[in-house]
Amino acid sequence: MAFSHDEERVRAERARAVGLFRYALIREAADRRLSTKQRGRLVRVLAQRDHEGPFGRPVRVSRASIDRWIRAWRRGGFDALVPEPRRVGPRTPVEVLELAVALKKEVPARTAVQVAAILRAHSGWSPDERTLQRHFARLELTTRPDGRAPQTFGRFEADEPNARWTGDALHGPTVNGRKAILFAFLDDHSRLLTGYRWARREDTVRLEAALRTGIAARGIPASIYVDNGSAFVDKQLIRACASLGVRLVHSRPGQPEGRGKIERF
Repeated sequence: MAFSHDEERVRAERARAVGLFRYALIREAADRRLSTKQRGRLVRVLAQRDHEGPFGRPVRVSRASIDRWIRAWRRGGFDALVPEPRRVGPRTPVEVLELAVALKKEVPARTAVQVAAILRAHSGWSPDERTLQRHFARLELTTRPDGRAPQTFGRFEADEPNARWTGDALHGPTVNGRKAILFAFLDDHSRLLTGYRWARREDTVRLEAALRTGIAARGIPASIYVDNGSAFVDKQLIRACASLGVRLVHSRPGQPEGRGKIERF
């Protein structure tokens, strides 16, 4: 039996609450500046005491779990700490797929990523983008309105580290009733996350804070590649890049080539 949208939303919120609990528990021990000995001592202390769990009850977490969460967070960030909400019955309710198809037909240029974002805003949950892409392909909805196949782009990779960083902003979980936004920059050659910052607002001040941490840790990139969001076209960012000698490049609307790495991250 499939869950209603409300039930799916509650399950997703509970999963995010678990992820936030895990992150709050490990964030100090996950500091990369700690030595192995310092980290081990801190993890032992955490494992020996009770903690207020994500739903208000006291819980105790083993050292093995704490170590596993630290590794997961380093590998995949916050999303890796959020458990997959359990489902029974059809993995993707039929009505959700029908709504996704209606959204795609309404505006054929919409991508699976955009449809998924609309579904999440509408009902609090969406199938992943790959599921939507496969569903659209089965229904032959991946062609352009004129019947031609979508334009494809060749793979691009910078020749060396710091040749190009790609930046983006991700709308993350809701914390204390407010949206958390992740600004991040990724080195195109090494796939290294150079600078990042969680923020409450999607503005240039928070964006530049993420960029500063990357520059302080990894040096000045030759160029930065971003989209046309308001924070990325602000004159303050343009002036900062100009003063540092960084070439600021904006992707063309509807032409997403070169942004796949940061989107996947």
